[in-house]
Amino acid sequence: MSFTVVNGLPAHVLIVHFVVVLVPLSALAVVVGVIWPSAARRMGVVLPLSALVTLASVPVATQAGEWLEEHVDSNALVRRHAELGDELLPWTGALLLLAMAIWWTNRKSAAAEAASGERTRAAASGSALAVRAAAAVLCVGVAAGAVVDVYRIGDSGAKAAWHDGFSKAAQGDNG
Repeated sequence: MSFTVVNGLPAHVLIVHFVVVLVPLSALAVVVGVIWPSAARRMGVVLPLSALVTLASVPVATQAGEWLEEHVDSNALVRRHAELGDELLPWTGALLLLAMAIWWTNRKSAAAEAASGERTRAAASGSALAVRAAAAVLCVGVAAGAVVDVYRIGDSGAKAAWHDGFSKAAQGDNG
């Protein structure tokens, strides 16, 4: 099975839509999960699994993009898009690690609460709040970085694909 052409279209232009949707959704889920622990518990294992699917979609899109790059005229815009595309994998890897950490800590805290029947003192302590605040700042930073990177990659790809590919006047417009 080849991820180069699908129904006569370069697969890259189809696969990137998964990345464009999944990265912001995973980023949002991570931020919601770290700020709102009960939401993280409701998301359960779906949180890290969605981040894993997001991470896996990036190299698939990149590989399809590398094939496409070899089959289009090379110019500075195409090269810039390819360079930016190579920067997304670390962001999605960080999203996966954070999603796993959120899932794991909320899973453990839910089990501890169930066992004790009440919130533990450590959860209410100042040091625990400081750790949660630091985790929230880290998650928001990584989420923002991932979403901004997806935007920059998509913008550069659109410029590369459409810079000379359309007319400002409609074709067949005689008026």
